[in-house]
Order: sequence, then C-alpha cells, then structure tokens
Amino acid sequence: MSQESSRPQPRLVQFKLVLLGESAVGKSSIVHRFVKDSFDDYRESTIGAAFLTQTIELNPEITIKFEIWDTAGQERYKSLAPMYYRNSNAAVVVYDITQESSLERAKIWIKELQRQASQDIVIALVGNKADLEEERQVDNEHAKLLAEEEGLLFFEVSAKSGDGIKTIFQNIAEKLPVEAQLNKSQQKLANKVNLQRPSTNNQASCCV
Repeated sequence: MSQESSRPQPRLVQFKLVLLGESAVGKSSIVHRFVKDSFDDYRESTIGAAFLTQTIELNPEITIKFEIWDTAGQERYKSLAPMYYRNSNAAVVVYDITQESSLERAKIWIKELQRQASQDIVIALVGNKADLEEERQVDNEHAKLLAEEEGLLFFEVSAKSGDGIKTIFQNIAEKLPVEAQLNKSQQKLANKVNLQRPSTNNQASCCV
C-alpha cells in the first residue's frame, strides 16, 4: 500500500459565507474568480442572490467547504440581505477602490453585520479593482485603518487579474471556529443515531 493511499481522508467542514457591497463593486467577479477561476468584463448584475460552493484546504487534516451567497447590491434588494447574513459564519464586504462612495456603503454593511449578524462572524473588508491604480479614489491606508479599528480582515484584490482572491478565503478559513463546527457536526450525528435506534421500551416484550 502506498503512503498516499494510507493517509486518512481530510475532514470536510462546512461554513456559510455571504458577500455584501454596493452594486458593480465586483462581488460576483470575486466569487467567480475564486470558484471557477474566470472573469467576465460584462457580467450581469445579480438578481436577489446567487449560490456557489468551493472548497479550500486548511491543512492536510481539514478541508473547508464554503457555501457562498453572493447578494445583489441594488437598493431594491437590500431588504433580502438579512436572510443571507444572519446565519453566516463569514462575510466579505466589498468596495471599489475607484469609487469613494462604495466604501461609505461598505461601512454601513459592516455596522449592520455587527448589529444583527452572529457575534462570532468573521468579516473581511475587501477593496476590489486593484488593477485600476491610476483611477484610485480610496486611499489604501485609510481603508486598512478602518478595518483595524473594526477588528476586520483587510485585503485589496483584483478579480480581473486574480491577484489576492484566494488569499481572502484562505485567511477567512484560518479564522473560522473549525473545532467547534466539527464538535457540533459530531453531536448532530450522535443525536441522529440515537433517534434511529429501536426503543427498548417495548411493552409487548414484557412478562405478563
């Protein structure tokens, strides 16, 4: 038996992740670059939300499966967002480095997450379109300081080139409560097994 085949299979741990941000900042482009390693200059706006999955190896023993909800940025869909972020383990709040207003909108999303999402949610502030440096409106140090003050992860990336995209999700994976999630899954499995066991309280088997 080869050494490869004798290695135990890594355990799969699932986490829900949501993307938030103003329309056209590149949320869908970030997701598609991560999941499919593809980029489309003319991607249509998301309607409501889109669902994708992708795995990432945390270490040889653990593989993280992200269940990703890519939410629409248009104002008319804003009321749907809590449906996706309330039970999320992680959130990626995206802004466009060439649009100052998109960072202001990102700040509102961050406050909303801090107020209404799970207390232990991992939040990353992500500046997209780093390939458009000549059109930059948002100062890198300003955004980085904001992230530090709010206790967030911070990245500047380019969905177009792919630079920094995998790093976002790798760093989020490293911050997630993997052991707690594993214990929760094991407890659910144990409860399911107990429910499926035949009852020993069978009156028909008692002595008359």
